[in-house]
Amino acid sequence: MGMEEIYKSALSQFATHGYEGASMGSIATEVGIRKSSIYAHFKGKDDLFLQVVKYAFQKQTLRIFRYFSDREDTPLEQTLHSFLIWMGQEYESSKTAKFMLRVLFFPPVSLCNKIVDIANPFLESMDQQLIRLLRNARHKEPFGHMEPVDVAQSFMTLLDGIMVELLHSGSISYQRRLNIAWPVFWRGITLIQSHEA
Repeated sequence: MGMEEIYKSALSQFATHGYEGASMGSIATEVGIRKSSIYAHFKGKDDLFLQVVKYAFQKQTLRIFRYFSDREDTPLEQTLHSFLIWMGQEYESSKTAKFMLRVLFFPPVSLCNKIVDIANPFLESMDQQLIRLLRNARHKEPFGHMEPVDVAQSFMTLLDGIMVELLHSGSISYQRRLNIAWPVFWRGITLIQSHEA
């Protein structure tokens, strides 16, 4: 049994039961190995959890990169709005996305600092992807009065807010909050340009 299977099983257990609820024994049973075999690869539950966090962030980073690269020729408004919808769908359909979001917003207190160290490069890469997208779209999109860095930060703030809604209240509330917030966000970044036209 390879490491990929251990990561997948551990991720599933942590996503379903949380850090406290998942056990090394249940992960070993799901993989079909003895509990002692997991300890041959990991120092303990904390080490396994942190390795799974890295694994999940790597997987989700690739999916997000693919999302944006597949939409290079799509209008900016559609790309950004669809991304918010897509993230909600990812949370509902992907244990990796669900685990990653829960870890970002509700990390185990004892591992908080270590998780921040793992999460920060992911969040920085998200910022850089958005800034690159916005710079490339700037000459043809109606937000020329704003710096791409500022638009990216505003978008990430919107994403954070509606993700919290998804985690606390579920997908229906998430969609309702998104439907209200998106037009306000888009008008906000394009308003000055509209008045000047």
